[in-house]
Amino acid sequence: MGMSEESIMASIEDLVAMAPRATGTSGGESAAAYVSERFTGAGLETQVMEVPSFSWRADACSIRVGDEDLACSPILHSGLAAHDWTGTAEHRIDARVVDIGADRVRRHDVRGAIVLFDLTFDMTVAHSLPLTMYLHDPGRRVMRREVLGSRNPYVTSLARTITDAAAEGAVGVIGVLRDYPDSRNYHNEYYRRTLFTLPGAWVTRAEGARLRRLLAVHPAARLTLDITREEVVSRTVIGVLPGRTSDAVMIQSHHDSIGPGAVEDASGTAEVIALAEHYGAAAASGVVREKTLLFVTFDTHFTGYQAHREFARRYVLSPDSPWNIVLNATIEHIGLRAVEGSDGGFESTGETEPRGIFVNVNPAFTWRIARSIRRHRLHGTSLMGAGMLEFFAGGIPTDASFTFVSGVPTISLISGPLYLYDDADTIERIDRAQLVPVARFFADLVDDADRRNGRMLGTMPAALRRRLPRGRW
Repeated sequence: MGMSEESIMASIEDLVAMAPRATGTSGGESAAAYVSERFTGAGLETQVMEVPSFSWRADACSIRVGDEDLACSPILHSGLAAHDWTGTAEHRIDARVVDIGADRVRRHDVRGAIVLFDLTFDMTVAHSLPLTMYLHDPGRRVMRREVLGSRNPYVTSLARTITDAAAEGAVGVIGVLRDYPDSRNYHNEYYRRTLFTLPGAWVTRAEGARLRRLLAVHPAARLTLDITREEVVSRTVIGVLPGRTSDAVMIQSHHDSIGPGAVEDASGTAEVIALAEHYGAAAASGVVREKTLLFVTFDTHFTGYQAHREFARRYVLSPDSPWNIVLNATIEHIGLRAVEGSDGGFESTGETEPRGIFVNVNPAFTWRIARSIRRHRLHGTSLMGAGMLEFFAGGIPTDASFTFVSGVPTISLISGPLYLYDDADTIERIDRAQLVPVARFFADLVDDADRRNGRMLGTMPAALRRRLPRGRW
């Protein structure tokens, strides 16, 4: 067990076999139990933090124009009356359709209408360059036009469009997956503070073209979305390896998923397990560390981050926390880059998906991190300065965001492959060759932090940081 490619892959395969690992489902419960068992087996003191969250499902979803039905899938978490609403709702909407394409809603009269829009993926690899302090890119695998122009599926026009449509009096939305391969299995997240009050559905680019042809003859549609939302219990697993002090280094990912979730985020969870076993074995051999180690795999990544917020309240912001978390190391998405293939599906390029590591640690530590990226050959990896982002409620677009905005110095690895929210996120998407280098890289950072003064790891001393705004979300 531990930090070998075979053992990390075995953990990923185990987790994928439990999918979907959605919050409140048997798969999600099995994943939490699996991580807990692995942590306990590694010699950690293990607990499961249970926090209320929500399960959303579509019981029916359809689009009809005249006598024609169109293949569609639901926009997840749409049709909600409130953030804490539970129950069932049947949305049956017969209305004219206003096609805005990729335009802004406010430029159109959408009162009483269904808004037809093109979903745009608004962040390219090139957009990360202004934050980039260092890029390890041997062979110029990232600095190529086709790679710099590739888009991730997280930063999109969805939240803006559906919010504006509701404000302007629309009654529903239909999103065309314009920037996506031939798949309607796009499982969008619950975007933290954004409430999707309107019911909505996705159609593929090809079905979107067909829909527009039908609307040219009959400019109205029937949109059906029946939903059920229930309060459920989320399970976040915390493993503790005590050190000499209550200063703690936290190693984090999330074990929940909507689809198979191999890269998102069985890969990150397997890395956390590998590191837990690595340090657990060292402790069993008599090694005593200065700082306590916390290994955490979160639930609720797709349902509103309730567990992340509760963890931050209990263990970062609360004066009664048993730990003083001086560093967060978050691992997500060790996957291969994919593009749209000639058959319209997801085609692997065989290369690592370009990755970013958000950091808000002191300059000396940042320099050592850059050296470690090069030493472990984490090709296609950029180091991005996030010091100013901790003062904004949005934080960073990673699982670490809530501890980050609560004032914890953070090193957060993330990538945005095209298939990230799709059922195409299968075991074949894992970048096997990078599993061990990533694990060893993070072990180096954890060991480095253990030798340092925890109060000085961040971009500013902890005493000063505590006087500034914290926990804004």
